[in-house]
Amino acid sequence: MQYMLLIYGNENAYKSMQGKPEGKELHAAYGAYTQALIKAGVMKAGDQLKDSTSATTVRIEGGKTKVLDGPYAETKEQLAGYYIIDVADADAALSWAAKCPGATYGAMEVRPVIMMG
Repeated sequence: MQYMLLIYGNENAYKSMQGKPEGKELHAAYGAYTQALIKAGVMKAGDQLKDSTSATTVRIEGGKTKVLDGPYAETKEQLAGYYIIDVADADAALSWAAKCPGATYGAMEVRPVIMMG
């Protein structure tokens, strides 16, 4: 079954690490984690997202499309990236989520994927 591992973290904290030893360590940790997913044969997709300031929100209100710059909601932690993995069950997905650097620096949301089609 496929699960999406959503990575949430504080963008400002991540930005403050850029170019510093802890930022390089975090980057290396994500590289190692991604390679572990690939080696285990469970990774289907995964990418980092640009800052939430690059987001655009689209809504239909009264039959009219409204496009707003910025994320849907302002929060302490922003959606920073994701992985889609294919594992046997929810316990396996939770285990992989716990190994992600995002669990240490923020929070991981684990959601089953409903395959369409």
